[in-house]
Amino acid sequence: MSESLAVVVLAAGQGTRMKSALPKVLHRIGGRPMLGHILAAAKALKASRIVVVTAPGADQVAALAREWGAEVAVQEKQLGTGHAVLAAEPLLSGFGGKLLVLFGDAALTTVETLNRLASKAGAGADLSALGFRAADPAGYGRMVAEGDTLIRIVEHKDATPEERRIDLCNAGPVAGPARKIFELLHRIGNKNAQGEFYLTDLFAIARTAGLKTAIVEGSEAEMLGVNSRAQLAEAETAFQARRRKELMDAGVSFAAPDTVFLQADTIIEPDAIIGPYVVFGPGVTIRRGAEIRAFCHIEGAQVGEGAIVGPFARLRPGAVLEEAVHVGNFVEIKNARMEKGAKANHLAYVGDARVGAASNIGAGTITCNYDGAEKHFTDIGAGVFIGSNSTLVAPLKIGDGANVAAGSTITENVDADALALGRARQVAKPEGAAKLRARLKSSKKKDV
Repeated sequence: MSESLAVVVLAAGQGTRMKSALPKVLHRIGGRPMLGHILAAAKALKASRIVVVTAPGADQVAALAREWGAEVAVQEKQLGTGHAVLAAEPLLSGFGGKLLVLFGDAALTTVETLNRLASKAGAGADLSALGFRAADPAGYGRMVAEGDTLIRIVEHKDATPEERRIDLCNAGPVAGPARKIFELLHRIGNKNAQGEFYLTDLFAIARTAGLKTAIVEGSEAEMLGVNSRAQLAEAETAFQARRRKELMDAGVSFAAPDTVFLQADTIIEPDAIIGPYVVFGPGVTIRRGAEIRAFCHIEGAQVGEGAIVGPFARLRPGAVLEEAVHVGNFVEIKNARMEKGAKANHLAYVGDARVGAASNIGAGTITCNYDGAEKHFTDIGAGVFIGSNSTLVAPLKIGDGANVAAGSTITENVDADALALGRARQVAKPEGAAKLRARLKSSKKKDV
C-alpha cells in the first residue's frame, strides 16, 4: 500500500475455552503461532507500525510480538474490543495514516482480503469492516447493511429476532484513518448485554457523524476464529487444505494430498513429487524435481534438485541433501551434508557429518557422533565406499576414494584411496558346530 499503514492486533483475550496454560494466540496452526500468522500478514501489507495489544503478564505473547518487530501495548482491564484498541492509542500518538485493526486468533484471513479491506477505507468509504456470509450465523455479530453500506453491527446477544436472521456476519477487522478511529472510539459506551466497549459500535457512531461506512466481504473459510481445541483443529485442517492447493497450483505433485502435513514456512518448488503420509516440520525446503516418498518425516532440512528421499526416511534439523542425492528407507540424517550424487539407501544414521559427492553409505552404517558429553564431526570425502554395518567413530576423516570394508569399526583417519578394515579375523573350527550341539544336549539332559 502506498499510504502509511499501522496495524493493531488484539491479542489480550484469555482463551479460557482452550483450557491451556499457553495463551490462546500462541497455539499453532501450520507450525506457526496464530499471532505469528497475523504478524506475517501485517508485514506483507508493508505496515509501517505494528502494535500488539496484550493482557497484563502475557510475557510470551509480548516476546513473540517483539520478535516480529511489533510494539506492545497492555490492556490493563479486559473491558471489550473497543477498549483494547484504545490501549494502542498512546503508542500511535501523532500517527496520521491509515489504521487496520486485526484479531490475533484469525490466522486464516488472507493478505489479499486484508488489502481489500484497507484499500476500501479511503477509496469510497471513510471506514470499512470485514464481513462474510455464514452457513450458520448463530453466535456471530450481524452486519445491518444497505447494499455495501454498513449501517451498524449488532452483537448476537443484543440482536433482535429479525436481525438474527441476517446471514452477513462480522469478521472483526476494521480499517480507516487512525485519528478518526481513535476519536470515535472515545465516544463508545458500554450499555449492552456484556457491559463492554464494543469495537463494532464504531460504525453506528460513524454514521451519526456523517461518515461513509462500507463492507468488504471475504469467504467464511478464512474468517474462522479459534476459541476452543475443536476450532483449532478445524483451522489446522483448513490451513492444510489451502496450503496444499497453493502448492499444487504452483506445480507440485501430491500423490495423496490429504495425507501430507505442511508448515507455514514449507517451501516446495515446482515439479517436486510428494508421496503419501509425508510430514514436514518447520524450516524445510524441497527443490525442483525432488521426490519425497511415502512416510517420511522432514524437519529443518534442505533437499536438492532431483534428490530422492524415502520411503520411511527421517531428515532432522541441519540435514542438507545436494542435487541427485538418494536417501532410502530407515535412514536418518542429522546436521549433515550429503554432496551431489551421494547415497545412503537403507538402514543408516549419518549425524554431524559431510558425505562427499558420489560416496555410498552401506546398510547398517552409523556415525558415532556423541561421546556422552560432546558431538564430533565425521568428514567423508568424495567417491568413498562405506561397507555395510560399519561403525565410524568421530572425530574422523576418511579421504577421497577410500573403501571401508563391511563390518568395520573405524576409529582412526583413513587416507585417500586406502582400504580400511577394522574387524576381528574370522575363525572357523571344523566340526565345531556339531560338537557344540552335542555338549548342549548333554547339559540339558543332566538338568532334567
